[in-house]
This record gives sequence, C-alpha cells and structure tokens, in this order.
Amino acid sequence: MRKYLEKDMLADCLKGRVRYDSTTYVGMDGCRIFRLFVDNEPLKSFSWETVNSYFIKCGYKTNSKPFGIIEYWDEYWELLDKYPLSERTEYTDEEFCDALTLYRNQDIKASIESENPLIKMFALLDRRTGKKTLLNLKDQCYLWPEWLRVIYEIRVDAETL
Repeated sequence: MRKYLEKDMLADCLKGRVRYDSTTYVGMDGCRIFRLFVDNEPLKSFSWETVNSYFIKCGYKTNSKPFGIIEYWDEYWELLDKYPLSERTEYTDEEFCDALTLYRNQDIKASIESENPLIKMFALLDRRTGKKTLLNLKDQCYLWPEWLRVIYEIRVDAETL
C-alpha cells in the first residue's frame, strides 16, 4: 500500500511530505489503524476506534460516558449502519481499504468526481490530478468535509510553490 500510494501515485510536489502508516495491535482481530501524515504530523486516522469515538463525541450513543469495553462498543454496529460513510467524517479501516480498491480500479476522473471522500482524498493526492483540475474543484470543495478541504489546500499550496 505505502509503495503504491507514496511512490507510484503521489504527486511529485508532495513526495517526502505525505506518508501513510498502518498499525495492527495484538487483540484487534485483524483490524488496523491507517493514518495519513503530512509533514510528519498526523492528519487523519481510519479505524473502528476513530468511528466509535466520533459516535460518542457527536452524542449518537445512548451512553455518552461508557465504562468498560462492553459499554464502549455497545451500539457500534447499529450506528455504523444508521450513519453511512456519506454522513460521517470518520471512517473505518475497512472503508479505507474498500476506497483504495475502488480508486485503484477506476480512472482518475471517476475518482475525482466520486462522492466517497476517501476515494476523492486519494485522487487529490494523485500525480495524475493536474493543476487545472485542482482549480476547477475550488468552487465545490466547500461541500466537502473539513479534513478533505485541508488536503485540497495542501495540494494546491504545494503546486503553487
């Protein structure tokens, strides 16, 4: 994953600045935490944990102060079904992998136009996305989640240096 995203597909102006990381902890049953770093600072994490914390922070869980592992994960699956990817700003490791698979198997135009913010993230960082395309996105980026607008701004700033 890292070689493909950081070496093969990353825009030249971002090489050495953007890094992906994947961590698996013992007892996580194969789940991972994917992270996107820009200039060695974490920008976005993708995991069950970040989504569950998001549900708690937004008040979606009936128990806003869960105690213990059972209470902490209670309602997670129901909330994940209730609030699809398009209605959240945090995403699971599985959603990251699914988006990466789709991104890898479609052309860059489809990725840039995707409603999936994760696919759009990969496309914004992609070397095939040119300056003209980036400028054409300026009028619609206000509709995107804040974290994705930050990525857009980082890419545009890097292109103008």
